[in-house]
Amino acid sequence: MRIVRQYLLVAAIATTSCRQHTPPSADFAAQRQRMVEQQLKPRGIKDERVLAAMAKVPREQFIPADARTDAYEDGPLPIGYDQTISQPYIVAFMTEQLRPKSSDRVLEIGSGSGYQAAILAELVADVYTIEIVEPLAKTAEATLQRLGYKNVHNKVGDGYKGWPEEAPFDAIIVTCAPENVPQPLADQLKDGGRMVIPVGERFAQQLYLLEKKNGQLKESATLPVRFVPMLRDTQKKCLGQTSEPLWAVCILQRLQSGYIIAVLITL
Repeated sequence: MRIVRQYLLVAAIATTSCRQHTPPSADFAAQRQRMVEQQLKPRGIKDERVLAAMAKVPREQFIPADARTDAYEDGPLPIGYDQTISQPYIVAFMTEQLRPKSSDRVLEIGSGSGYQAAILAELVADVYTIEIVEPLAKTAEATLQRLGYKNVHNKVGDGYKGWPEEAPFDAIIVTCAPENVPQPLADQLKDGGRMVIPVGERFAQQLYLLEKKNGQLKESATLPVRFVPMLRDTQKKCLGQTSEPLWAVCILQRLQSGYIIAVLITL
């Protein structure tokens, strides 16, 4: 009996030592501060309001539990359905490019886990966010509500079409890449407004800043990036219940039209 107990004790110790433990909230707060100091400021993020939002929003809450220990790593992380949460620097850079004001109404295309919406919610009056992958949209909405963000409005739908019922918007941020700027989004941007959007084919995308003046869009390229392509309603069948990985199903279903979903990789 003593030998059995010894074996059980060894097994318990081994199991405990192998299991990943989620750090306490105080550790995450310290990691957020290090992220700001080591990843954002040295790369040129200067807007104090953006830096404060990045230091406040608990990124770990927008990441699956088994990946939370990596929440503040300098890179994107998977959030399910072959989607990712963007690298902290990319989130901060895109947010800063919008020049958000406290009175702004902002449209986000591609809610993902809701992290970008939470950052914006700290900076603007209202955030309207659209996600085409319904389970992600529902999870993002629940997380944002749990964290007390009352100025974020969620919708499941085709982001290409925007949210005409709530337009026009002071700013638009797009976290998935169409091959061209969607005209509905351009139409829903206020004159004097700004849009940050990745544009291009699968492996040749640029992040653009678009400014609308006198009804015309003035564009400037900012960074080379690689985002998940923008899904449309006609491609939602790729998102159904399946035992195969989403990317494999989409490749099989979209091979003839040349559509292949790509995993987000950012610099």
